[in-house]
Amino acid sequence: MTFAKAMICLWYDKDAEAAARFYAKTFPDSSVDAVRLAPADYPSGKAGDVLTVEFTVAGVRCVGLNGGPAFTHDEAFSFMIVTEDQAETDRLWNAVVGNGGRESACGWCKDRWGVSWQITPRVLLEAMAAGGPEAERAFTAMMDMTKIDVAAIEAARRG
Repeated sequence: MTFAKAMICLWYDKDAEAAARFYAKTFPDSSVDAVRLAPADYPSGKAGDVLTVEFTVAGVRCVGLNGGPAFTHDEAFSFMIVTEDQAETDRLWNAVVGNGGRESACGWCKDRWGVSWQITPRVLLEAMAAGGPEAERAFTAMMDMTKIDVAAIEAARRG
């Protein structure tokens, strides 16, 4: 058994395993690595219930904790997934939103468990890194979008 020195811990009401399995099937380089059962009763569950799930999302090690309804996710934390083209952007966006999630602005969406995702085409990151007028045009175009439109960002970069 090996454990990463640092992992992201995500608090779920009771669906950590379902969330981890969705992430594993949806995002490249993702997996469910271990499911751990509670050794005894705890405030929001019983002995034998799924307590934690170790999983990887796009190469990032995580643990999901079924801690009950006391805490919920918000936009202060999000996974940013960098996509290579419109097809990948559409596939991932549609998977998250189409599985009980909801759209937000500027390439952000939430999954059915309330975790925020930024589905971000590489072309947008490259435009922002370029700085100056190119970044300003791409940023302005992005501000009017929900899901990012790669062709519109490319057009904005060119001016």
